[in-house]
Amino acid sequence: MATALKDALRTIQTHRNLSPHYAELLDILEEILILREEYRGRMRDEIFPVNPKLIEAKMVGGFPLIDFSSVTSDLAEPQAYFLALLEIAEKRAPGETGEMARKIRAGEILFNDLIHESFNSPAESTDDETPGSEEEASFDLVELFIEESLRPALEMVSARYGEAVRKTGWTEGYCPVCGREPKIGEIRDDEGSRYLFCNQCGFEWNYLRIKCPFCGNEEQQSLAYFTIEGDERYRVDVCNECKRYIKIVDFRKGKQKADLDVEDIATLHLDMLANEEGYD
Repeated sequence: MATALKDALRTIQTHRNLSPHYAELLDILEEILILREEYRGRMRDEIFPVNPKLIEAKMVGGFPLIDFSSVTSDLAEPQAYFLALLEIAEKRAPGETGEMARKIRAGEILFNDLIHESFNSPAESTDDETPGSEEEASFDLVELFIEESLRPALEMVSARYGEAVRKTGWTEGYCPVCGREPKIGEIRDDEGSRYLFCNQCGFEWNYLRIKCPFCGNEEQQSLAYFTIEGDERYRVDVCNECKRYIKIVDFRKGKQKADLDVEDIATLHLDMLANEEGYD
């Protein structure tokens, strides 16, 4: 078992002990991370090829390396991973995701369409054949699995071209590899630099602290943050122009290494608080 996975599982156990109300979600995340490691080891071919000669031009133009406006790649491996992920949910709630898996195998639901909708119109999907389920929790889990299904393949892109991307000085608030918006980030080093994290591909990039990653607002008066009393390791950066937010962790005092996949799940209470305050 890889060292990074062992560390992540230890972090999950720590949060499980501290926040038993998150136990079920953390159990699911644990299974996901173990399955991710297995599928990462299986991948040999590059599913999302990148032309190294175009990296600098794309970054200068603000275009991520992978274009998901259309899906033309062979997604057989991510689809197999997605079906394996659905089994995690099926064990807990038989029937809710089993039917979706059956339809994908039968070709009644096209996996490529799910990926395209996830990147291009996630909030507009109302078709009965898409992941809009009767139970919101199941919908959210399926959305998580759709995102996760591409993670091993996109991690290969991040690992191979990440250094070239960083050298271009990317300044956008969305991921330079896959174009996803971040949900969580981290404060690091003595200067207090802010790094944003992409849950879709695992890439992290430096981003100005006094700037909204979603609308680009740099007016300090309309940018703020709030913390939970008693634990200032976690905070929520908010923008009062676009009413968006991002969760931020700061483990510098304890010199702790943050696993942002785990921290994103373990800080769902911050998402709820931000939503209650009117931020999306």
